[in-house]
Amino acid sequence: MTDQSPTSVATASALDAYVRDPAIMAEVERLLSGRTRNIRLKGAVAEAFWDRTWRQASTIVRSWMVWVMMLDALTLMLNLILLPETSGAALLLPAAIVLSAAVAAFLVWRKRRSTRVLHGSLTVAMLFMLFGIGLMGVAAGGELYERFLNVMVFTAITGIIIFAVPMRHTVALAAIVLSLYLLLQLQNPLVEARSALSGFFFYFCGVSATVVARRTATILAQKSFLLELRDRRHVAELAEANHRLDELSKLDPLTGVANRRWMRELVGKLWLEASTVAVLMCDIDDFKALNDHRGHAEGDRCLREVADIIRHHLRSTRDCVARYGGEEFMILLCNVTDAEALTVAEQIRSSIAAAAFSSPGSRVAPFVTVSIGVAAGTTGSGEHTPEHLQRQADQALYAAKRAGRNRVMAFNPTTQPPPEALSRFAV
Repeated sequence: MTDQSPTSVATASALDAYVRDPAIMAEVERLLSGRTRNIRLKGAVAEAFWDRTWRQASTIVRSWMVWVMMLDALTLMLNLILLPETSGAALLLPAAIVLSAAVAAFLVWRKRRSTRVLHGSLTVAMLFMLFGIGLMGVAAGGELYERFLNVMVFTAITGIIIFAVPMRHTVALAAIVLSLYLLLQLQNPLVEARSALSGFFFYFCGVSATVVARRTATILAQKSFLLELRDRRHVAELAEANHRLDELSKLDPLTGVANRRWMRELVGKLWLEASTVAVLMCDIDDFKALNDHRGHAEGDRCLREVADIIRHHLRSTRDCVARYGGEEFMILLCNVTDAEALTVAEQIRSSIAAAAFSSPGSRVAPFVTVSIGVAAGTTGSGEHTPEHLQRQADQALYAAKRAGRNRVMAFNPTTQPPPEALSRFAV
């Protein structure tokens, strides 16, 4: 797997923010539902596209400008060597214009600025560069006159091809170079007006075809971006759905607390750390009698109420409660002493009793009560395994049942019930 650069990570985060915007995604769907040739990015979608592409566009523009500077300097030096002194000197000012425009564009495109500033500066820079190249032809004169004009047109065509700028700037660049070519060619003493017009229409066709190609490339790039946004949304929706399914697979559907599977995973992870924990096994007293007298619907409501009360007494996000059996809950307390665990257990027991949920048929009280067994230990030491600590809490719960129910009992190794008794609490 390849490492992502900070820039790519930031870009991906920005795109994810756009994907979460319903208005942007509605516009994306609208654009993709129509014809490709009619795609026009506006507003927030256009801003999102610029966020995605501006760094690449900046790199291309700056690289192109560097080559223009180098070629301009090289051409000037060769002309100073090869041409007569007066002709070579006349090229200095036009060459300086080209070089200055290229340097200015390079500096502006080094930083992220508004699209208006960047695209406008590029158009203005190209205007001066093309004008400077044209003036070099005028200054050189003779057969070099038309040669420099051809170079001017070639430079513009190259810019149109590689600059991913809005179409209005592309059209403006095409209009600038064609206008300069026609104006300067008509002033060329070695070319007749007819030849100048013929050359103009020749380049007009070539430049127009290049503009159309650039427009097609831009539309395809924008469509690709829209498809990327839609794919990202689908991936995000799938990830969210998977997350919800994963959460649902860990929850008891009736009470909304964790199920046994999630509790086992949580305990397994916790046991890799060094921590003091307590396991509380909580069982509703005479729950079968409640179901028999009031029906399963009322029994379900009782389970939900008890789960809510237990959840209310959890002290932190690391504490957890799970429905471990039909009417049995397992509570995990982290970073807790024996005394604190007993205090939490007693608070849970007394709160459930104080809620006074009716429980006809109960041998303990006319309202719902619970018995709780508590066992505490240390994780990560090997002294206590999760199964060992849970077994101790089960033994403490059994002791609470034998002692009359509706009470909290801590594990006492001197009073261990027989193993077969832990599977039933009907004593």
